[in-house]
Amino acid sequence: MRFGSVPVIAACLAALGMPAAAQDASQGRITFRGRTITMLVGSAAGGGTDATSRLIAPFLTKYLPGSPSVLVQNMPGADGIVASNFFVQQVRPDGLTITTGDSPQIDPIRYRAPQSRYDPVKFEFIGGIGRGGSMIVVDSAAEKRLYDKSARPLTMGVASAVPRSGQLMAAWGIGVLGWNAKWVVGYRSTSSLMLAMQQGEIDMTATSNTFSLQSMIDGGKYKVLTQSGGLQDGTLVPRPEFAKAPLLHDQVADKLKDPIAVKSFAYWQGVLLADKWIALPPATPKPLVEVYRKAYRDMSADPEFLAQGRRISEVFSPMTEQDIRTLIQAVAEAPPEAIAYLDNLLRHQGISGL
Repeated sequence: MRFGSVPVIAACLAALGMPAAAQDASQGRITFRGRTITMLVGSAAGGGTDATSRLIAPFLTKYLPGSPSVLVQNMPGADGIVASNFFVQQVRPDGLTITTGDSPQIDPIRYRAPQSRYDPVKFEFIGGIGRGGSMIVVDSAAEKRLYDKSARPLTMGVASAVPRSGQLMAAWGIGVLGWNAKWVVGYRSTSSLMLAMQQGEIDMTATSNTFSLQSMIDGGKYKVLTQSGGLQDGTLVPRPEFAKAPLLHDQVADKLKDPIAVKSFAYWQGVLLADKWIALPPATPKPLVEVYRKAYRDMSADPEFLAQGRRISEVFSPMTEQDIRTLIQAVAEAPPEAIAYLDNLLRHQGISGL
């Protein structure tokens, strides 16, 4: 079928029960004039996903045809499962409800749980936001011990009982690259972890926000040891301000021989890099999906959108729907053995209960 065909669009909208106000039959175009779009957010107000949603909302108004109102509705619960279940069970695929989600919602550990009723692979993704991934920052004077097994191990600090997301870079470093390091867990917050780093209590940690450490990185006391990078147009790219720091993917690529290990790394990387994403419900008609994707492409090129994004994140990189789809597909293809591989890697390093 040809997008833009009046009969095709009319048939799609009629099948959904959408009123005539949602189409401009004389021009063969979809319009949202006079409509309100609800943006579901699976977390509480005030967090990163909420902030991203509230940034995107007015630009959808700007770029969607007909300039609809966009209402952000928070529906927290069970790391996004409550909102995602509602999204697939209660929302009509009529283009009037979208959702903004984050990494936990696309993790099989959660969406394969008994209480889950959704499969993110079936979502119609509009796009996403990359924030540069995560980095491991190390005390420059201590780095040489990282490669000397006879030396005292470096301490890797974690602001939780177990390492999460970007902190798991160190699990691959210790388990695959042979780093001479050990975990120190249980710091109460990221700020206390950063303070511990500055006071020399730990030798390295992972972060996606270098604000508190930037002056010491610039002065040479700390360095970026490795980074996850971000996915842009199908290519892993480093953070712009640390373009010369190696990508962990490149460092481990030749050392992962076990196919399950390869899938485990792809699973971990996919969850980390699919940071924030925007989607329509499964079975949304393609003409509606394409209208949203065009609007998202247009806002992604808007200097004002990018400038506002950089106020909430050091790196703010809009991602195409295909990049988000690639990451989520890699996550979805992880068999239970691949997920368990990372858990076992940590157990060998003295961490349990991932």
